[in-house]
Amino acid sequence: MMTQRISSRRNFFVGTASFVALLLACASLSATASEIPAGFTEHFAEVNGVRLHYFIGGQGSPVVLLHGYAETGHMWLPLMPLLAKNHTVIVPDLRGAGNSSKPDSGYDKKNMAVDIHDLTSSLGFDRVSIVGHDIGLMVAYAYAAQFPQATERVVLMDAFLPGIGNWKDVWLMRDLWHFHFYGEVPLALVNGRERIYFEHFWNDFAADPHHSIPEADRRFYAEAYAQPGGMRAGFEYFRNFERDAKDFAQLSATPLSMPVLVLTGEKASGNFLIEQTKLVASNVQGQVVMGSGHWLMEEAPQAVIPAIIAFLDAKP
Repeated sequence: MMTQRISSRRNFFVGTASFVALLLACASLSATASEIPAGFTEHFAEVNGVRLHYFIGGQGSPVVLLHGYAETGHMWLPLMPLLAKNHTVIVPDLRGAGNSSKPDSGYDKKNMAVDIHDLTSSLGFDRVSIVGHDIGLMVAYAYAAQFPQATERVVLMDAFLPGIGNWKDVWLMRDLWHFHFYGEVPLALVNGRERIYFEHFWNDFAADPHHSIPEADRRFYAEAYAQPGGMRAGFEYFRNFERDAKDFAQLSATPLSMPVLVLTGEKASGNFLIEQTKLVASNVQGQVVMGSGHWLMEEAPQAVIPAIIAFLDAKP
C-alpha cells in the first residue's frame, strides 16, 4: 500500500512537472523569433498550379498548420518545436501569402485545400492531422471534407464557416466590412498603407490591442503582404466567400467523422464557430478561451498551445 502511495505521488509530481515545463516553454517562446526552429528546414513545392513555401521538421505522425489572414506560417513558430517532439510538422504559407506564389485565381477554399493535399501527398503522407486559424480553418475544413480518409484529426481556430448555419450573421456584420473590401479602388487605397490597414485586424479583433500581435511580427506581416500581388491575393480570400458558402453547404451533407477540436476566443467567435462545427461534424470538442480575442496564438498561448498538443497527441 505504501509503495503504491509513493508511486502515485511520484507519477503526480512527474506529470505536474511535465505540464509546468510545457507552460514555461509556451511562455518563453515568442512568435517574434525570426529564426527557424532547430530541426526545421525550408522548402518550396510546385503543386496544383502554385508554388508553396513551407517549413518541415520533427518526426512522427504528420500535422499541417495553416495560418489565417494578416499572418503567414510565421505565426506558428512558438508551436512548431513543441509539436515536433512527437510529430512531423508541415507549415506552409497559403496560396497568395508569405513566400508562396500569388496566382490570379484559385482562392476558393476547396481549391486551396487541394493545394495542401497535393503538398502532403508529394511529401509521402497519406494521412495527416490539420490545424487551421481564420482563413486557414476554412481550408482545413475543406481538406477534411474532401479528403476524409486522408485526415486523422482537425483543429479549427476562431473564425466562421461560410455557408453553414447562420453564417450570414457574421458575413454581413457591419464591423466586418473588410469581407466586402476588394477590387481596384480598395487595392489603390491600401497600396503603401498595408500596415495601417492591418492595424484594424490586429487591434480591433484582439481583446486588448496592447496584448495582440507583437510589433516585430506586425512589421514582418505588413512587409510580407506588401510584396507584389500580396494584397490582391489576400482580398481574393474574401471575394470567394460566396463560392465557399455554396461549396461548404454541399460538403456538409456528409458530416466529418474524425475528431474535431474547436478553439475560439471569448471576445471573438465565442460559441458561434463551435455550434457551426457541430452542424458539419459528429465528434466535436469545443473550448472557448476566456479573455482572448481572435489572435489565439498570440493572446493566449498558455491555454491554446497545450490544448492543441494534447488533442493531437491523443490516442485514436
